[in-house]
Amino acid sequence: MPKAQVPVAGKALLSWALEGVDAAGCASRLIVTVPPGDVELSALAEEFGAAVVTGGATRADSVAAALAALPDAPVRVGFTDEAPTGVLVHDCARCFTPPEVFTRVIEALNSGQQAVIPVVPVVDTIKEVDETGAVTGTPARSQLRAVQTPQGFDLAALLNAYEQASREGLAETITDDAMLAETMGLTVHTVAGSADSFKITTPLDLALARALHEPSTH
Repeated sequence: MPKAQVPVAGKALLSWALEGVDAAGCASRLIVTVPPGDVELSALAEEFGAAVVTGGATRADSVAAALAALPDAPVRVGFTDEAPTGVLVHDCARCFTPPEVFTRVIEALNSGQQAVIPVVPVVDTIKEVDETGAVTGTPARSQLRAVQTPQGFDLAALLNAYEQASREGLAETITDDAMLAETMGLTVHTVAGSADSFKITTPLDLALARALHEPSTH
């Protein structure tokens, strides 16, 4: 089962994520990338007025496919048919992101920032290690942040970054769009994220999500 289809409180993670976007009231156009041959997630996305595209082998491939589909994506109900100047890239796995995180990212974009990411302080001590596993350093925790989504970008700047990365063969090394922006020389601005925006990656993460959002049976 694709992760986006996993249920919490009777709803797929994708449904939770799209409801969060709706609650934020920020997306004039909405594009969801799905696995090849998908039917169920596509139908769910279309219920929210989203365009659906097939994702790629990497995150960068999937985002590039979504950006390519943006000009033809339908304008959602309640929005004007105005060409977007900014874009948010959001992980379905962070499906409980509060609306105020979306708002903070958008406000920073509207203030003139070209790349914006929500972050939270790192609470663990982090070690750098070499290929043998030996510790080579301990970065100052006060200077570290854990990155969340949605990540916001000036649309033209992000399109240019993807085009440049494709020409230079860098797309395969990119783990998120903020890293791409950094690589292309853009300054990435940070805003406060939220503990509620935790990423559902492991069974323990899923257990936490269900504990928080499903009614207790005790």
